[in-house]
Amino acid sequence: MHINIVLFQPEIPQNTGNISRTCSVTGSTLHLVGPLGFSLDERHLRRAGLDYWDGLDIRRYPDTDAFFAQHGTRRIWYFSQKGLLSLWDDDAFAPDFSDIEPQIWLAFGCESRGLDEKILLAHPDTVVRIPMLEGMRSLNLSNAVAIAVYEVLRRTGGQGLLKTGRFPGRDDA
Repeated sequence: MHINIVLFQPEIPQNTGNISRTCSVTGSTLHLVGPLGFSLDERHLRRAGLDYWDGLDIRRYPDTDAFFAQHGTRRIWYFSQKGLLSLWDDDAFAPDFSDIEPQIWLAFGCESRGLDEKILLAHPDTVVRIPMLEGMRSLNLSNAVAIAVYEVLRRTGGQGLLKTGRFPGRDDA
């Protein structure tokens, strides 16, 4: 299972840097859909991603139209506080088998506005909400991405990921 993370018009370089680190340590591909609210060489972005940036599989699109022209037929899971489907629903996260390798696509909007309502209205059956207290606006973007990625990995067994560490003083660990 390959995970693709799509960020529509991200605005805060530190969030994108943190997300790039999540993508690097999980082998996920990061798709950045412009316009971006920062430069990709901005020091805050590089600092948050640190040494993970070089190994990152990153794809760029100038705008939403360019992204959908290339990937519009895929099943994409859109994360929004407006989603009717919960992250915890068993129906969430069916993979896309249109490629040789099963893929899952997780999309997130910008920090200040979230996903464009046109996108949400066009895909109502794949809009997912991460559960939180009523009246709370949203999670931080990089936290939301990490939660979604690791929920997908948990459901799929996290193939290829190291699942235990080397505990100090233990030869069996």
